[in-house]
Amino acid sequence: MDIVKEILDKQQQTLQKYKPITVQKSLDPTIDAGHLLVSDPNYFDDEQMKADREKYVLDLTRDNVQLLINDVWQLPTERVDESIVAKLPPPKTLLPRSRKLPVPKPLTKWEEFAKKKGIKKRTREKKVFDPVLDKWVPTYGYQRYKAEKERDWALDVPQNDPYRDMFKEKRDLRIERVAKNEVARMKNIARAKKIAVPRTGFVGPESASAKQLITASNIVKASTASVGVFQESLPNEKQARGIGVKELLPGVNRKKKTSSMAGEKRRNMEIVTKVLNKKPKIDIDRAISLQKAEARAEREADEGVAADGKKSKKGGKKSKASFSRKKPKGGQGKRNHSKRTVGRKRR
Repeated sequence: MDIVKEILDKQQQTLQKYKPITVQKSLDPTIDAGHLLVSDPNYFDDEQMKADREKYVLDLTRDNVQLLINDVWQLPTERVDESIVAKLPPPKTLLPRSRKLPVPKPLTKWEEFAKKKGIKKRTREKKVFDPVLDKWVPTYGYQRYKAEKERDWALDVPQNDPYRDMFKEKRDLRIERVAKNEVARMKNIARAKKIAVPRTGFVGPESASAKQLITASNIVKASTASVGVFQESLPNEKQARGIGVKELLPGVNRKKKTSSMAGEKRRNMEIVTKVLNKKPKIDIDRAISLQKAEARAEREADEGVAADGKKSKKGGKKSKASFSRKKPKGGQGKRNHSKRTVGRKRR
């Protein structure tokens, strides 16, 4: 009997390690199986929290996880790779995004025009047959350039200019075409990001359109000191789509403002009042310098007069009563024997 009792006690101790799967709460928590989320609306027990915070939070978390697992076990299941998995329902809770919603990519100028005109994009073949090379060559990429270089190994030279480099002209046209495409790409990016760019830049007559040339001409005309008022007009000159010279200037609007008699009178009165009420500027350093100079002149004049009001014998020089440094007497003074003489003795 002792052995049976011991076994039963041991089994009871083992069962005490595992808590039951049933959880009782005052308010039922909200379970969102789609997000595997549990929201517990019950209040905290302050006494248990103060007694042992870590144990209380651990028990509370275990109870909520147990409720979530009980709900998951009630979902339909299926077998995937010899494993049984549960089919989660669509989530109910709306979670905030960590980043903003992606905006659609803005259309380029050509895409807007194609959409307006109903032009559909046609798929290009990756390779086409070249009858000159008698092989299939790619339609784009560096392999196409190599095929063109292999095909055009010789070019015709005009008879009137036998020293003309046709290979250099072909290479320059290709570089210019690449640069033009890059400028168009940068303009598309600037327009999509709403960045202000100058209306015209450094454009040549071959790559610029008539509108760009007219706009550039008007801007250059307005770059003078008179804002193009006294600038001579070119023969058959046109304005950029009816826009005047002043409106093409960037920055402040240069349009002349209308003035009235009352406004003109008010501005003149403001100028007169400002001039009349203007106080002279006092230079403190200069005033101090003048005061010092006057005091020095008075002191020198007083030193030139004797104490009794008469001039000195030396004609206005410093008197004996005034303070002055005494000149050394050339050997007429008394010799101080206690003081050591410096230098050679006189004989």
